[in-house]
Amino acid sequence: MLDLSQGLVDKPQMVLSDNIKGASLMAASMAAFIVNDTLMKLAYDFVSMYQAMLLRGLAATAMIVVIAAWRRELKVSVPKRERGILALRVLGEVGSTTAFLTALLHMPLANLTAIMQTMPLAVTLAAAVFLKEPLGWRRWSAIAVGFCGVLMIVRPGSDGFNSFSILALVAVAFVVLRDISTRRLNAQIPSIFVSLLTSVAVTVLAAVMAPTMEWRPLSGHALALLGTAAVCVIFGYIFSVKAMRVGEIAFVAPFRYTIMIWAILLGIFVFNDYPSQWTLIGAAIIVGTGVYSFYRERKRRLLAAKVAPRNP
Repeated sequence: MLDLSQGLVDKPQMVLSDNIKGASLMAASMAAFIVNDTLMKLAYDFVSMYQAMLLRGLAATAMIVVIAAWRRELKVSVPKRERGILALRVLGEVGSTTAFLTALLHMPLANLTAIMQTMPLAVTLAAAVFLKEPLGWRRWSAIAVGFCGVLMIVRPGSDGFNSFSILALVAVAFVVLRDISTRRLNAQIPSIFVSLLTSVAVTVLAAVMAPTMEWRPLSGHALALLGTAAVCVIFGYIFSVKAMRVGEIAFVAPFRYTIMIWAILLGIFVFNDYPSQWTLIGAAIIVGTGVYSFYRERKRRLLAAKVAPRNP
């Protein structure tokens, strides 16, 4: 005889397990990306930006191909209805990578990372504007307060303000496109295949743009930095795709803010960049409003589930 009570007990446990798994993947993805960012910033002392992107991309793509072949996920049939979504995701990744790495060349790591943390708020805003998702006054207020946090970091009119601060916000816009597209992708499309397409696209762009900059002789130190960065960005790609597919997004997404801790510590110990008081306050405001926004989204979904009609 089927024990229905057992299913009722297991389901919350399964959801909790998925949430913990998704949160762990998100935190691991953020750690991998920030180490990659640090290594790329260090590599800029030895090679030009597009040279670094190209060499890292070639190494990353080769490793992803090996992993995909080993898992027999190198050849994937993508349904026509999914190709446009996949193309948008790749475009978002290419645009965000280019804008971010350009800003990284000219900005402190902690400042840039803090601005990038407006992404969850930007996703919420984009969903309300373009997808007509309902947005209450509390989350509108959170978005407005989060934008004030950005202004504290960017500080238009101050000595630290330049066009690269705006470029960081452009990177945020592309990340929004990437993550919304990722969420809409069919779960049957392997994460490693999505990561491979992303890596190939970024590498092709770097190959096209590399001749526009000086090509510098490669040292063993530069190759070591770029090779390690390639490994980190692979894990970042794979974990970020998997994290968006596991658990409740309202539970998983706030764990992306763990990147701020590493960004501040690496900025201090690697680059001797101490964040200003305004940067710390602005980052705290952005993180706080982002977490609150996810809290409101989770509460809204729970309320919607309670009032939804049940099947007899």
